[in-house]
Amino acid sequence: MKTSLYIFILSLFLAVPVIAQEKETPPEGGTPKGFSLPEKEVMTFDNGLKLVLIPYGSIPKATLNITVKTGNIHETEDQTWLADLTGELMKEGSVAGYSVNDTLAGMGGNLNINTGVHTSSISTRVLSEYASDAMYALTDVLTNPKWPASEVDRLKSNMKRNVTVSLSTPSSQARQDFFSELYPDHSYGRIYPTNEQIDSYTLEDIKDFYAANYGAQRTTVYVVGKFNKQKIKQIVEEQMGDWQKGPEASYPVATPNSANTVRVIDRPGAPQSTLYYGLPVADPSNEDYVALDVMNSLLGGSFGSRITSNIREDKGYTYSPRSILNNNYRTGVWYEVADVTTEHTGASIDEIKKEITRLQNEPPTKEELKGIQNYESGIYVLQNSSPGGIIGQLNFLDVHELPESFLVDKVKNINAITPEDVQKMATKYITPENMTLIVVGDKEKIKNQVQETIKEPKKEGQ
Repeated sequence: MKTSLYIFILSLFLAVPVIAQEKETPPEGGTPKGFSLPEKEVMTFDNGLKLVLIPYGSIPKATLNITVKTGNIHETEDQTWLADLTGELMKEGSVAGYSVNDTLAGMGGNLNINTGVHTSSISTRVLSEYASDAMYALTDVLTNPKWPASEVDRLKSNMKRNVTVSLSTPSSQARQDFFSELYPDHSYGRIYPTNEQIDSYTLEDIKDFYAANYGAQRTTVYVVGKFNKQKIKQIVEEQMGDWQKGPEASYPVATPNSANTVRVIDRPGAPQSTLYYGLPVADPSNEDYVALDVMNSLLGGSFGSRITSNIREDKGYTYSPRSILNNNYRTGVWYEVADVTTEHTGASIDEIKKEITRLQNEPPTKEELKGIQNYESGIYVLQNSSPGGIIGQLNFLDVHELPESFLVDKVKNINAITPEDVQKMATKYITPENMTLIVVGDKEKIKNQVQETIKEPKKEGQ
């Protein structure tokens, strides 16, 4: 009896490796599913305001978002982060003497005011039964800001502290210098303000920025989820139907710099070097954009990308490298970011360049490309499966002036890209001789490494 039991248990252990081995190879993925925009109702008011209503989902909540096409892009050279300060002070206002945040909290939500490069938004997500009340609160904050003068100095102090903390990190230092090199004459290149700039901002500056850049013609109200359409329409018309038109929506177009600039920022004793390495490329309005996006994912923009496999998995030079396709208005930027060990700074740059050259000389296999296409398709559909995701995609179309077919056909277009298309994008856009390189690290230890990896750098500074 004991012998039989022993043999039975032993057979189970022997079977485990076989079972585990069978599980090592995942089943082949299914056909990527397309994306369909949910049905929506759009209203445009006489002052130019747009209202977009999208009944969506079964959860009894509503997402409300008011987006204005203004932000850091409309700041002048001496106004860096004035748009952010405007949003922060707007958040300090109240409706009829009570706190908006407290009011929205009672509805299951909170007040969010976000300032970005191209847009500024006021949003919340509340229980469906409170959607119209929440809309009243949001519209009042936007159209009737209270501008409490007593809060300005505190907000400016917070802003200066945030800038100081950010610029204490090598990544922020590298990012600031990288974009200032690419966009020396545009707000895209002004990432952080100085303390002197922040100190100079007054309440009148904030009010003037608001008056010059906020208005109905730049504004879209989005409501997604479960809500009473008629009540929402009524509130928006009452609160915003006669709001100031303000300026028409427009963005100043930047002319990027493609010089082969190399700069080393000294950080004595740093155990790592932070790399920002890239150049201007096509933007979302360009017919190459989808293929460029797929190329980015394959080259450096996904965890399974070539650059990541090379300098993380194979060489161990870095933990989390990544490439990014930055979407500005009528101008894009491709760049690789990595924190690499100091002694392997030059080798890391070399390997990044080798992967770029390899892709330019030889297209990927169909199998490698298919994996990237499945990944891109899946991520895209998942990102759009929430109210916030839907609003984000519609706003993306609005900012870049794209047709809805850009969203609806994206999965199909991703999967229509060929290996030769990917190779063509790398050859056409990712040219090392035009790339800007910013390195933050121990200059004494990395200067020679950097010089040896870059052919004839035109510039090298502190």
